[in-house]
Amino acid sequence: MRKLLFIAFAFLTFPAIAQTPKKTYNLSERAADHIVLQLSSDHWTGVPDSIDSRMGGLSRGANAYIMLDKPFKGNQKLSVALGIGVGTSHIFFKKMEVDIESSKLVLPFRPTDTGANFKKYKLATAFLEVPLELRFSSNPETPNKSVKAALGIKGGVLLNAHTKAKTLRNASGATINQYTEKNLSKTFFNNTRFAATARVGYGIFSLFGAYNLTSIFKDGVAADMKLLQVGLMISGL
Repeated sequence: MRKLLFIAFAFLTFPAIAQTPKKTYNLSERAADHIVLQLSSDHWTGVPDSIDSRMGGLSRGANAYIMLDKPFKGNQKLSVALGIGVGTSHIFFKKMEVDIESSKLVLPFRPTDTGANFKKYKLATAFLEVPLELRFSSNPETPNKSVKAALGIKGGVLLNAHTKAKTLRNASGATINQYTEKNLSKTFFNNTRFAATARVGYGIFSLFGAYNLTSIFKDGVAADMKLLQVGLMISGL
């Protein structure tokens, strides 16, 4: 009788012992909010040849956001993140000025290679942005040792648009004056923008891309040019 009871007990308990429990992660102690920093190489798409040939230097951008990350209960490798921050872009030109303070209906892009010109000239914008991401992490328990990927979208409101020029020269390249000129105006720019975003990386480093779905300038004042940013992202999640 004892042998029969022992065999029955072993038969009933063996499946429970042999079954491997599903692995879950306790993410309750992980910080939900974190800082995202992005450094980018900036490019305009849809640029007319007359402008494209005069775009020079290392055009670049810098973005910084505070984001709140919420893992999915059903699959903790997936999460959604919402944030707020500032995105900037600096586009450089050689022997060309962009007269954003002009009273004309069309934004003037003026070549300056036959007269006085600036050694350094850039057009800069800054937007208040709200990014939204759908994220994947291969190992959410240890994000610093995890392969990560994300797709998202962000919307923004224009805070500032200006041109900045340094060192006035004559047509032959000799310096006329070592001064800096700065002009501010948002007249020709779209006040809102939307961009599609993507990134992939490992640990705190990722490669990211962001492509504007809206034009940089208002309809009719310039060609339908859009901003493309590609660069390095640093983030804990």
